[in-house]
Amino acid sequence: MYTPTLEEARKLMEEHNQEAFHRHHAETVSGVMGYFAKEYDPENEEFWRCVGMLHDLDFEEFPEEHCVKEMQWLEEMDFNPAMTRAIVAHGWGLTGAPYEPESQMEKLLFASDELTGLIGAAALMRPSKSCADMELKSLKKKYKDKKFAAGCSREVIQQGAEMLGWELDELLQKTLDAMKSLEI
Repeated sequence: MYTPTLEEARKLMEEHNQEAFHRHHAETVSGVMGYFAKEYDPENEEFWRCVGMLHDLDFEEFPEEHCVKEMQWLEEMDFNPAMTRAIVAHGWGLTGAPYEPESQMEKLLFASDELTGLIGAAALMRPSKSCADMELKSLKKKYKDKKFAAGCSREVIQQGAEMLGWELDELLQKTLDAMKSLEI
């Protein structure tokens, strides 16, 4: 059974993702997952970060088989089954992924994946090009505008909040805080 280090996960992600956008997204989600791990599972922060780093491993090469192809790859590499499950579960209900998010880590990945894209797009619209000075009110305005970052599914974000038992505002604020923590 193989559990990669964060550097090994990054290297694997870079082997399968050439586009700067996908690499940046992987780094962002990894950082957000690390942020959440500090609160919910501090002993396993690197594990959570690896899950975030690898969550879209197959997306660039196999978008139509996203999560399904990745599950095959990870099983062939004898990946830690808990890591494989967490990675694949973020595609539940969307990609043919067989696992429903159950653990806090799986639910947080499912909930924050789309949301990081929305926050990132909103940040680019700001004069600062950063989320560091973004307030929840501004994020909610962008969230409510269905034409803004239309590829970021509001339904998935809402469903993720419900899975976590959180109000939408709580998910938005916590994920925004996580992304703010990544900026230097």
